[in-house]
Amino acid sequence: MSDPINPIDWLLATDPALRWQVERDLAGADETVWKATRARVTTQGLGARLLALQDADGQWAGGAYFPASGHPTAWREGQQGQPWTATTWTLKMLREWGVDASVLAGTAEKLARNSRWEYDDLPYWGGEVDCCINGYTLATGTWLGADVTGLLAWFAEHQLSDGGWNCEWENGSVRSSVHSTLHVLEALRYRQAHFGDDEGLAALRRPAEEYLLSRRLLYRLSTGEPIGDWVGSFGYPFRWKYTALSALDHFRRAAALDGTGPDPRLAEAVGLVRSKRQPDGSWRQDVHHRGQEWFAVDVPVGEPSPWLTLYATRVLRWWDAEERTTA
Repeated sequence: MSDPINPIDWLLATDPALRWQVERDLAGADETVWKATRARVTTQGLGARLLALQDADGQWAGGAYFPASGHPTAWREGQQGQPWTATTWTLKMLREWGVDASVLAGTAEKLARNSRWEYDDLPYWGGEVDCCINGYTLATGTWLGADVTGLLAWFAEHQLSDGGWNCEWENGSVRSSVHSTLHVLEALRYRQAHFGDDEGLAALRRPAEEYLLSRRLLYRLSTGEPIGDWVGSFGYPFRWKYTALSALDHFRRAAALDGTGPDPRLAEAVGLVRSKRQPDGSWRQDVHHRGQEWFAVDVPVGEPSPWLTLYATRVLRWWDAEERTTA
């Protein structure tokens, strides 16, 4: 990068899916500027490429969570990692990249008719038994205008006594998982941002956020030991694995939604993110989640990642701005 202190110019020279967020959140661009860039996501670059891969029945790769058997990206015997090409993962990325739901008009109805979960052949918008999958479905259904209200009751029924969720609940787990809890929180926050709190979403979020905050995002509550090395191993695209960066991104967005400042218990996690900043102002790609993809959306492991740099820079600006106002 040309500027070792401010990598904004480097980030602006990227795909529209990333650029519009840089313009809005880091470069201070006028609303007309970043909205124009956001509109280009559907016609140029990463977003346009994913949209072009949609099947006639509304799905991607012929499946809900996994590609259909026989699809070129389907699960291969003995492989490490899962395929990331099916409907749920593709829609998650398009939503996070800022694609307007109108571009996918009719998709919600097509999925209601044609898509079934690989688990028990359940209908797509009703969700299934996995907390993370149901979180993705709640957020995506909210975005596309599908009726996913049944999932709100499902999350209330499956919230564990310690405040969070665990995808292993069906196997008898009664202790929450940071992975599952974060994905559900992201979905509840997204839903609340679109519909307000008439659905009791804040009441569901509060104990789950406290579950993560009481662990300072990094530690086991029982022993005080680190949750795992993977907490500080950042990689984009974000998949199912919890990291300090993805958790901080949730709390940054949640604070904006709730009109609150950062919780002091986030300080160590912020420090971890700050410690990984390179002298050139970037964050490196630490890990790449194995499995079939439509195409690469970020850099190889070890290289400066524009996506991670965007996420990490936003977190630090949010945190540092609060520190300045309270100094």
